[in-house]
Amino acid sequence: MPKKSFSELINSPGMPVLVDFYADWCGPCKTMAPILEQVASQHQGKLKVIKIDVDKNPAVAQQFRVQGIPTLILFHKGQPVWRQSGVVPAQQLSQTVQTYL
Repeated sequence: MPKKSFSELINSPGMPVLVDFYADWCGPCKTMAPILEQVASQHQGKLKVIKIDVDKNPAVAQQFRVQGIPTLILFHKGQPVWRQSGVVPAQQLSQTVQTYL
């Protein structure tokens, strides 16, 4: 199966897409990982979560002006509607996502 482009991934029909810009060496990114898993399982079937390694995908990170990691960007109908850098508590992230479901 061919790899999808980033724009194809964020234009998921009828479903918001939460993108986590991270790096393997990033401590706060490791803290964020279980929070993302929790939120993804809470909203399973209604939310797509994608992880983008900034070291392997620098062009995508530059396109969205990601300067610090972790950076989370929520896309709704292909457009960024929410953005946060740093660790986000699970409850806050879940409430934010809920707005777009």
